[in-house]
Amino acid sequence: MPFLGQDWRSPGQSWVKTADGWKRFLDEKSGSFVSDLSSYCNKESYNKENLFNSLNYDVAAKKRKKDILNSKTKTQYFHQEKWIYVHKGSTKERHGYCTLGEAFNRLDFSTAILDSRRFNYVVRLLELIAKSQLTSLSGIAQKNFMNILEKVVLKVLEDQQNIRLIRELLQTLYTSLCTLVQRVGKSVLVGNINMWVYRMETILHWQQQLNNIQITRPAFKGLTFTDLPLCLQLNIMQRLSDGRDLVSLGQATPDLHVLSEDRLLWKKLCQYHFSERQIRKRLILSDKGQLDWKKMYFKLVRCYPRKEQYGDTLQLCKHCHILSWKGTDHPCTANNPESCSIPLSPQDFINLFKF
Repeated sequence: MPFLGQDWRSPGQSWVKTADGWKRFLDEKSGSFVSDLSSYCNKESYNKENLFNSLNYDVAAKKRKKDILNSKTKTQYFHQEKWIYVHKGSTKERHGYCTLGEAFNRLDFSTAILDSRRFNYVVRLLELIAKSQLTSLSGIAQKNFMNILEKVVLKVLEDQQNIRLIRELLQTLYTSLCTLVQRVGKSVLVGNINMWVYRMETILHWQQQLNNIQITRPAFKGLTFTDLPLCLQLNIMQRLSDGRDLVSLGQATPDLHVLSEDRLLWKKLCQYHFSERQIRKRLILSDKGQLDWKKMYFKLVRCYPRKEQYGDTLQLCKHCHILSWKGTDHPCTANNPESCSIPLSPQDFINLFKF
């Protein structure tokens, strides 16, 4: 097993072997090496004990400083090709297999978060990785994971959108790290434990920033949402796929609260996410003897997964087994490459690398 610690005789320094052992010779005033080593060694003012004390620094403190510096590194690992060939075994043509960490590094997730069509897809993928796949990432992939997560948080703080979505992502990641560090053990994570403690502190800082965020009122003084006819307001609200967004919208004004309690609105939301069989198993009647679709929705959410919908997803070519974003050119030999591509949900992307 390779030695992972710091060698105190690191490259770039000049050393000489004496009767007292190896000693370093460096002219601190000029920053250059001393040419006359014998005269340097014979100096009466030279004190062996002082030299030993100067070299005997606090290893733990220095290592923690280095780990924190490495965790702050914003170096992103880019690849020229924005696609990756997915293969799970060795063949005569190809040797090895593709891992989740390799795919995470090769695919351009840093640019994808800037696209509103791909933002929710990337956030959901980060959440799934944080839940169960964090230990399967390599050290470089884990660093890229944290760098992309930081870009996501900064984007939300600037745009003041999708705040609840990122809060849930950060809470999921923090809970997973607490389990890995305290219960499972630090050996399952790549890197020094101090680095992961620093990352957990960073996550808490991000959570505090999101909790203290103040939504600024836009300077636009033209037509607003409440100025639209009620039928148009209701039509727009029907486009929301999350019931919590409807509840938040209803808290803005009394008129919007009345619209957000519309039974037909919650009925369509339940029918969009869940099947008829699932709905029949969770029927709830109101005091008036009618179906309470709002309560049924939140009960169904706790029992069944909601339907996922994304503006843009990763595509897997069935002909050449290449994974890429939609619209990305890849070397496919099929006559019609677009017909060979199938969309992948975030969970399908994770399952693609389970062996």
